[in-house]
Amino acid sequence: QVQLVESGGGSVQAGGSLRLSCAASGRVFSIYAMRWYRQAPGKQRDLVAGITRDGTTQYADSLKGRFTISKDNAKNTVYLQMNSLKPEDTAVYYCNVYGMGTTSPNASWGQGIQVTVSS
Repeated sequence: QVQLVESGGGSVQAGGSLRLSCAASGRVFSIYAMRWYRQAPGKQRDLVAGITRDGTTQYADSLKGRFTISKDNAKNTVYLQMNSLKPEDTAVYYCNVYGMGTTSPNASWGQGIQVTVSS
């Protein structure tokens, strides 16, 4: 099992920036991909971005150009840099990790990080 500690987030005005962090511990050798998701009130949890062990990234189409995912292998930490934030980016953001070829996460879902963007 992998344990995750999410941090960052908060409240910001539209146009501002925030950076989220997610540190993994435990069976980190099993991690192939690290992903960020978000869930707005009354909506499903959606993929925001992901990054694989070799650095390949993926983004939700609507977020390309504003959000950047990166990782620090030495710290087993994934980051989500969010720029030009919009009120519709308001959501609880979650991270999770996956083994190669798996669809189920290797860690339990945490409480997430609240991100609030005001207009």
